[in-house]
Amino acid sequence: MKVIVIGASGTIGSAVAEQLSARHEVLCVGRNSGQYQADIADIASIEKLFDKAGKADAVVVAAGHVHFGLLSDMTPEQFNIGLQHKLMGQVNVALVAQKYLNDGGSITLTSGIVGKEPIRYGANAAAVNSAVEGFVRGAAIELPRGLRINVVSPTILTESLESYGPYFHGFETVPASRVAQAYVKSVDGLQTGQVYTVW
Repeated sequence: MKVIVIGASGTIGSAVAEQLSARHEVLCVGRNSGQYQADIADIASIEKLFDKAGKADAVVVAAGHVHFGLLSDMTPEQFNIGLQHKLMGQVNVALVAQKYLNDGGSITLTSGIVGKEPIRYGANAAAVNSAVEGFVRGAAIELPRGLRINVVSPTILTESLESYGPYFHGFETVPASRVAQAYVKSVDGLQTGQVYTVW
């Protein structure tokens, strides 16, 4: 299969690309790196990506920014970071990808544990992760031509503990290689509308 991995230079994305490349043709996409470049917050950029990459069998999104900060200090502009990038960015990919994927193809998005287990400073992440999962459930019953859509919800990565550990006291970490298996399950499997939790 031909699989497009967006966010392929990140910790999760690189692990996903490595595991999928053992069996599939993988096209690596980053904002400023990879075989192709795209900004998921800009739907025109996503359209250009698929125009260049052509038809594919699957797309994985392991990208998206949110804002971490105290709710009492948060501005609408800060809250909008997660809405426009991690939420609408992934929605943008799904909206465009449905036109370019081959019959039976799959879309795999990313949410996160904070959607179910909120943390201090994480109101933006909690809202966005929950919304991504809601979108996936709704989209799964409407996608045409046997297309599938799922979402992977990881906890904090072992590799990210140094950067994000202070936000996640008491949470067990998982290695990126284990999280990548959930994306592989989504791409190679048959299910749709699923939230694959890796906690």
